[in-house]
Amino acid sequence: MTEDLPLATAAGPLDLIDSQRGLEQAAAELAAGHDAVAVDVERANGFRYSSRAYLVQLFRRGAGTFLIDPVSIDSFEPLQQAIGDVEWVLHAASQDLPSLRELGLEPARLFDTELGSRLAGFERVGLQAVVERTVGLHLKKEHSNSDWSKRPLPEAWLEYAALDVELLVDAREGVASSLSEQGKLSFAQQEFDYELRRQPKPTPAEPWRRLNGINRIKSRRQLAIAREFWLSRDAYAQEIDSAPGKLVPDAALTAVALAEPKSKGRLASLKEFHGRASRSQIDRWWAAVEAGLQSEQLPQLRLKHDGPPPPRFWEQKRPAAAARLKAARATVLELAEEWQMPQENLLTPDALRRTIWDAPDGSAIDVAAELAARDARSWQIEITADSIAETIAVADAEVVGSVQSSDDSAEPKS
Repeated sequence: MTEDLPLATAAGPLDLIDSQRGLEQAAAELAAGHDAVAVDVERANGFRYSSRAYLVQLFRRGAGTFLIDPVSIDSFEPLQQAIGDVEWVLHAASQDLPSLRELGLEPARLFDTELGSRLAGFERVGLQAVVERTVGLHLKKEHSNSDWSKRPLPEAWLEYAALDVELLVDAREGVASSLSEQGKLSFAQQEFDYELRRQPKPTPAEPWRRLNGINRIKSRRQLAIAREFWLSRDAYAQEIDSAPGKLVPDAALTAVALAEPKSKGRLASLKEFHGRASRSQIDRWWAAVEAGLQSEQLPQLRLKHDGPPPPRFWEQKRPAAAARLKAARATVLELAEEWQMPQENLLTPDALRRTIWDAPDGSAIDVAAELAARDARSWQIEITADSIAETIAVADAEVVGSVQSSDDSAEPKS
């Protein structure tokens, strides 16, 4: 039980490295250490516009703990040269890799303790839970949502940040041991390699459509107001380096679009319209609302997607494909239970849907080739492809049999 575990305490040091000379010294010490390097990043999500790193933490056996203030560093090249060719241990690496890459930091090899824990079938995969399970220490997680752009950083925050890396190498060994016992270590390594080479998703052509609550908007005019307000808010947030939602929350922006206020006074009087800058920037917001009210370029309510429709519509559009998908999903779920891992880690739902939707009804599918074309890793294909192909064949036969039965019953009796 968590309450029975001893509380983890940071070994330190907790001094903030905030000079180029300090970074170079840290790089030299890290290069002289041994084994993997634990790496973590703290950002100011929810406070700042960007996702840049405001603290970089590193730990390596034989070297110790290093807390680096990236705002004060000219170049991270000495650090990259010192540790770039050794394994980096991160927890939920996909969250931190973009921020590290902005600094010129890129691992050659990776071990992701969060992803590894998923593959190992751990019920809870947060860092706190993984450390408790693998290291036997209770890790406090009380500053994860703090504003890490704040200076000076409180000592309690620095201790929290140090612990995020000081226990990570031990946790890595515990996760790796579980994976090895289950015969999944090679699966995990393929996933880590994929995580390193995976390209970020391209920026959408209309990023304002990511507005939370946009599905409540039912008219193109309201959507135009939402678009203009979102773009104005985003530009101002970027200008002052603030999280857009702190200026005007998405819920308030959506409420404005739905209300279609016809004057600045009406906008200001909306009870749902609130936020740090809702009143101080009222002229800016009213200009955006006016632009939406007057725009002749009304956006489409819904965009066409390049992928298949939501599965709930398949039965109506293509019953045979719907039958294939239902059967294949059941097979993947069964295999995931057998291998004791989440089914989305065994095979992404998108890869399965596209494989089935893109094939003509009734035609044979080379499942292995189709999954490979959709970035499935070889271990995933090896476990799932043959079973999915067999399931699809059975589903097709049942569809044919159902059609024949319907035809037979429709024939008049002599």
